[in-house]
Amino acid sequence: MEYSAEEREKRLTRVTMVGSLANLGLLCFKFVAGIVGKSAAMTADAVHSLSDFVTDIIVLAFVKIGSRPQDSSHDYGHGKFETLATFLVALGLVGAAIGIIVSGAVKFASWLQGETLEMPGKLALWAALISVAVKEILYRYTVVRGRALNSPAVVANAWHHRSDSLSSIGAAIGIGGALLLGEKWAVLDPLASIVVGAMLVKVAWELFRDSAGELTDESLPVETEKEIEQIIESFPEVSEPHNLRTRKIGGCIAVEAHVRLDGGMTLHDAHEIVNEVENKIKERFGKGTLVTIHMEPSK
Repeated sequence: MEYSAEEREKRLTRVTMVGSLANLGLLCFKFVAGIVGKSAAMTADAVHSLSDFVTDIIVLAFVKIGSRPQDSSHDYGHGKFETLATFLVALGLVGAAIGIIVSGAVKFASWLQGETLEMPGKLALWAALISVAVKEILYRYTVVRGRALNSPAVVANAWHHRSDSLSSIGAAIGIGGALLLGEKWAVLDPLASIVVGAMLVKVAWELFRDSAGELTDESLPVETEKEIEQIIESFPEVSEPHNLRTRKIGGCIAVEAHVRLDGGMTLHDAHEIVNEVENKIKERFGKGTLVTIHMEPSK
């Protein structure tokens, strides 16, 4: 379903606001549970929720900018600001992951040297279980809305919710294992925080790879380019599509191609045919698709 720029911005803002309010509540609850429950894993999970909240704010700001139409300073629109938001989300995840891994590693090293670690409390376990449920619901809600609205930044933020859910599962296993097995196994708590950090690194790398590709004008997948060529070749008057260039701009794509037409055809007729080709590509990939077709006489 196609939405106007204004309606798309409103819907994206609504989705992100729901997530940011939930993250604000969770991060406060987790910090209290981590401190009162003396759990490194839960405190690490709280830091993750804090990074979620910060990235929600980033996404809100950049979605608003990215929804602006083209102007004299941005001939191709502002869609890449959403991609930049995705890139910043990935950087935020990396920062959170490094802090979590280092903190867990320090506690694990202390345990190896004979230091007795504090046992986590039951409040920390309950916080982890509640976080798993809330964040999984938020992931499903956000990813569906983000894909429907074709927003890479919101989809990236959905994966931030999912990574928080996974980190809470890791925290719950570590905290629960320590509580179940006794004081000797309190080390499971910081070990769980290290696992949480490792999961964050993986998610961050995937977001970084995709956003960096778009920011550097990486071509669309080969399958997509082949489909574009098939659309062009579906017009009998058009032949030999070549010099195809594609890229992604936020929630839209840009397509440039050269085609050959009968050299004896009038300019009016040639223009009408190319216009039909452009419209068919837009029907397939969205009204916001930027299409440029260069005409050449057939040999």
